[in-house]
Amino acid sequence: MANPQQRRWRVHVRGIVQGVGFRPFVFGLAERWRLAGFVRNDSAGVTIEIEGEEGALREFVTALQRDAPPLARIEQVSVEPLALVGERAFVIAASQAQALRRTLIAPDTATCADCLREITDPADRRYRYAFTNCTNCGPRFTIVLDVPYDRANTTMRSFPLCARCRAEYEDPRDRRFHAQPTACPACGPQLRWVGLADQQSIDRSAKEEAPAHADPLVAAALALAQGQIVAIKGLGGYHLACAADDETVVSRLRQRKQREARPLALMARDEAVAEQLCVVDQAARALLTSQVRPIVLMPRRPAAPVAPSVAPGMQTLGVMLPYTPLHHLLMAEYAAAVGPARVAAIVLTSGNLSDEPIAYEDDDAAQRLAPIADAFLAHNRPIHMRCDDSVVRVAAGGQLLIRRSRGYAPAPITLARELPCPILACGGHLKNTFALARGREVFLSHHIGDLENLPTLRSFHEGIAHFQRLFDITPEAVAYDLHPGYLATQAALAMPIERKMGVQHHHAHIAAVLAEYGHAGPVIGIAADGSGYGPDGTVWGGEVLVATCAEYERVGHLRLLVLPGGEQAVRQPWRVAAAALAQLYGPDFWRLELPFTQRLDQAAWQVLARMIERNLNSPRTSSLGRLFDAAAALAGIGQIARYEGELAILFEQIADPHQPAYPMPLREPEVSGGPFTLDGLALLAALVDDVRAGVEPAAIAGRAHHGVAQALLAACRRVRDERGLATVALSGGVFQNVLLLETLAGALQADGFTVLIPRLVPPNDGGLALGQVAVAGARLGV
Repeated sequence: MANPQQRRWRVHVRGIVQGVGFRPFVFGLAERWRLAGFVRNDSAGVTIEIEGEEGALREFVTALQRDAPPLARIEQVSVEPLALVGERAFVIAASQAQALRRTLIAPDTATCADCLREITDPADRRYRYAFTNCTNCGPRFTIVLDVPYDRANTTMRSFPLCARCRAEYEDPRDRRFHAQPTACPACGPQLRWVGLADQQSIDRSAKEEAPAHADPLVAAALALAQGQIVAIKGLGGYHLACAADDETVVSRLRQRKQREARPLALMARDEAVAEQLCVVDQAARALLTSQVRPIVLMPRRPAAPVAPSVAPGMQTLGVMLPYTPLHHLLMAEYAAAVGPARVAAIVLTSGNLSDEPIAYEDDDAAQRLAPIADAFLAHNRPIHMRCDDSVVRVAAGGQLLIRRSRGYAPAPITLARELPCPILACGGHLKNTFALARGREVFLSHHIGDLENLPTLRSFHEGIAHFQRLFDITPEAVAYDLHPGYLATQAALAMPIERKMGVQHHHAHIAAVLAEYGHAGPVIGIAADGSGYGPDGTVWGGEVLVATCAEYERVGHLRLLVLPGGEQAVRQPWRVAAAALAQLYGPDFWRLELPFTQRLDQAAWQVLARMIERNLNSPRTSSLGRLFDAAAALAGIGQIARYEGELAILFEQIADPHQPAYPMPLREPEVSGGPFTLDGLALLAALVDDVRAGVEPAAIAGRAHHGVAQALLAACRRVRDERGLATVALSGGVFQNVLLLETLAGALQADGFTVLIPRLVPPNDGGLALGQVAVAGARLGV
C-alpha cells in the first residue's frame, strides 16, 4: 500500500551551482534522507526531482540551502509538487541544454587544501602536478566556452581523461565528480620551459627550448634566482616575473615593460614571507588567504627586503599568495633556489607593455613579451578569457576594491528590484569594466583596462560578446558615459540597440553605491575623482549631489581650478599648481619664495598664462583629484606625474594623520538656488604659508587631508540641514585614498550620518558600469 506521506517535488536552483560540486552534494543529501529521483545541470542552473516522505523532503530543501558547497552561491530555490513516479534510487542525470540560459559561471578559485596536500605528497599520483584541481578549486571563468558548464564546453575538451581520472570524474562520492578541468600528469596539460641558450646572453633571439627531461619549474626558479625576467603563463594570462630583492633586474623589467613608476605586485611564498614584507592585520590576512587570493595593499615594513624600484616612494606594497598549483610549486622551488639569506618573493606583474591588455594567447605572448622576458614558463592549457589579478585594500573596517577581476568576476551583483529590460552598460574610459544585466542580476565584467588603444578596445568588444553568449542576454538598452570622446561611449552609440541612455559620470558613481546597498535614495552623494564630463562645460570631480538612481541634483562642488593644456595638466600637475597660485596671488606669483616657484620654468608658464587669458584649451575643473595634485606639487612632492594621480598618491603616503585641518570654507552660491562651493584655493593659500614657514611636508599633507575631510563634512551638514537627509554615499577614485576615506567616514558617523562605502565594486571608474545599469533601469522603469 502506498505511503500517504510520500511526495514528489521538483526543485529548481539558480545561482553559481555548476562546476562547484553541487550535484554530488545533492546526491549525498538524497542518500542521507533516503530520497529517490535525479539531479541534472541545465542552462538555467540545476533541476532536482526528489521523491520520499514529506518530512524528509523538507529537511532536504533546508539542507540544500544551509550546507551548500563552499564555492556555490544560491540565488533562488523554487519548489513545485509533481505526481509520484515510484522511483527507488537517486541518480545524477546528464546535463540538458535549453533555449533559455540562466545558469551562472563561477569565478576562478585558489587551490584548495586537499589539492595542495596532493601536489606536495610524493606518494600521490598528482605529486608536483601544476594543473591539479577539483570541484572546490581551480579554473572556471577563464576556460569556459559555453554553458552548460561541462568539459566539452571548456578549453579542457582537448584533453581526454585517462581511466583513473575518468573513474574519479564519474564517481558521485569523489570530490572530482564532474570537476570539468580535472586532469593528471598522464592525461592533462603540461608545462613547457623556453630558456636562454646562453645564460650570460640577453639576446632574445638566443631562446631555445630546454631539453625534454628538464623540470620546467626548477628551470624557472633558477632563472629567477639568477636575475632573469621570466614570462609565466598563469590562470588568466601571462605574468612577468623577476626576483623581488634584485634592484638590477627590477629596474630592467621596468625599462623593458615601459612602466616607469607605478608599483609592481609581489607574490610571497607564504604568509610568513608576507609578514616579512608588510604589516599584516587580521582583515588583510583574511583577504590574502581567501579563495579569491587578490593582491592586497598593506603597510610595508621599514626594512622590507625588496628592491627600491618595486614601489618607488610608497609606504605600501601589493602582495598576493600563490593561488594555483603552478604558483605553489614554483615558489617552493624559488625559495630553495635563493636559500634562507634571500626573501622568497618575486615580482609578478601583468604580462604586457604599459597600457596594453594582458597577453593570454601563446602566439601573441611570444611576440609581445619576447622583447621583455628572458625566458618563458608556458603550458598547453588554452585560456579562453583573459583575467587580471584583483587588487584590494582594507579601509574603514572592510574590503575596498581597487580592481575587481580574477576571483570575483563574473559572479553577479544582485539588485533590490527587477530591471525593466536587459541592459548593457559600457562603463568609462579608464579602468574600464562593462556590465550586462537582466532581472535582478548585474554581471560586471573582469578588468578590461584603459581604452587607450585598439587591442584594449578589441578586448572590450570580445568580452561583451562572450558575456552575451554565456548569460544569454540580448540587451534592449545601452547605457554610457556622457563624455563624447570616450571610446566606450562611441562604441555604445554605434551599437544597433534602439534605446540609448547617457549617464552623467558622477551620478553613476553614486548610483553604483545605491545599487550595492539596495538603497532607494535620495542620499547625499560625495563623488570625488580626477575628472568626469560636466553638463555645464566644466570638468567635474569634486561633487556634492542629492541623488536617487533615477535623478541627481548638484547642490555643491569644489571651487573651480584651471587645467592649462587640458589633459597635459593631468600629466604635469605643476600646471594646475601654477594656475592656482596665479588665481591666488596674481601674475607675479612666481616672485613668492617657494621651492616650487624657484623651480618653475617661467617661459613655459608665460605660454600657459596667455592660453588661460585667451581661454584656449584651459578648461575649468571642480576636481578634488586635481586639487590634491596641486597641493602635492606645492608641497614639493614633484612636478610631473608618471602615472595618473601619482603625486596625490605619494601625498597620502607621507601624510601625518595627527595634524589640524587647513581651512577650506563653504562659500554661498553665486546665484540664488545655485550650488555652494568649497574653497580649495583657501586651503592652498594656507598650505603655501606653511611651506614658506618651513613646515615639514608630512605635516602639510596631513593638514591638507584633514582640511578636505572637514570641508566635505561641512557640506554634508549643510545638505542635512536643508534637505533633511542623513545618509551619505562616498564614491569616486579619490576615495581610494584611505586616509581621506577613513577620516571623512569617521567624522560623518560621529556626527550622526549613515555612511555608505562601496565594498562590492571599486569606488574608481571600475564601478561605473554598475551605476550606469542602476540609472538606466530606474529611468526606463518609470
